[in-house]
Amino acid sequence: MNNIFLKAAVASVVALSAMGAHAEGKLNIYNWGNYTNPEMIKKFEAQHGIEVTLDGYDSNETMLAKVQEGNTGYDVVVPGDYMIAIMVGEGLLAEINAADMDNFKNMDPNWVDVYWDPGRKYSVPYQWGTTSFTVDSAIYDGDINTLGLIFDAPEELKGRVNMLNDMNDVINAGLRYLGHPRCNSNPEQMKELLDLLLKAKADWRTMDYAVIEKLTSKDVDLSQSWNGAAMRARTDRPTLKYAYPKEGFTGWMDNVAVLADAPNMENAKLFVNFMMDPENAAMTSNFARYANGVLGSEKYMDAEMLEAPEIVMPADAPVPDFVKPCDQDVVALYNKVWTRLKQ
Repeated sequence: MNNIFLKAAVASVVALSAMGAHAEGKLNIYNWGNYTNPEMIKKFEAQHGIEVTLDGYDSNETMLAKVQEGNTGYDVVVPGDYMIAIMVGEGLLAEINAADMDNFKNMDPNWVDVYWDPGRKYSVPYQWGTTSFTVDSAIYDGDINTLGLIFDAPEELKGRVNMLNDMNDVINAGLRYLGHPRCNSNPEQMKELLDLLLKAKADWRTMDYAVIEKLTSKDVDLSQSWNGAAMRARTDRPTLKYAYPKEGFTGWMDNVAVLADAPNMENAKLFVNFMMDPENAAMTSNFARYANGVLGSEKYMDAEMLEAPEIVMPADAPVPDFVKPCDQDVVALYNKVWTRLKQ
């Protein structure tokens, strides 16, 4: 063994000793289900010699509850915008200072000074999109750009509606339909909302996150949906159309972040930098069918992504509503409404 290799071997032993029980060459990701491109993970593993394990969750709240328990063994999580703000406030995320990473130069400036992470100390973009609904135009051929299809369903859609099993998405949609503000603590307006939801529920078939499966199986003809899921469902059911309701709809961004107690901290940072590479960001977009916040990724994206009606909003569509975290008293009120709705 020559001196160069000997020094490298000694350095490796010292590094392993310093890490203690922390496993080298591993990365544990906790992401939304059906949201991670397997080929992109294989590329990361090959490029860095790191073995990746992936677990899934179905909501921001499910992920938060798991992380709050501590000692999850996960390194990387992918919270939505408002959830990043909550997790930073609770000290659950590592300050990774993405601006110091090599690939930060690729980030779209529009997504740097965001309310949930100004300057990007804790996170980088993963995917962004909208939450509205998609409907089969072969079943209902009227104007789809109104939340009235959800909350006052026409005869063609009665009993054929799926709502997301998500408190914030359902409540915010109802508040928009009534013309009331989000993060609402007005007792009279929230009573009006509950009455609306209970009445509308009679025409709903299910409340389920499995949007793509519900639509492609034709179990329902309308589903509250994220725009990328709507595009994926349209591949199998071409008559589906994504709505941009006149009353408004949610805008959101999911973000790559590192847990404060990540056992593989340096590997997690490698993954964060990896996700700001345009080609890698495009691999995720091509799989999940959402836009990303990385400049230059367009040239690697499928051509249909650049003109899909679920991705490219019409000029007359309302501006997406990015809803900030609500105060705890509002959350408590929302929980009461949600519990009553789910009974």
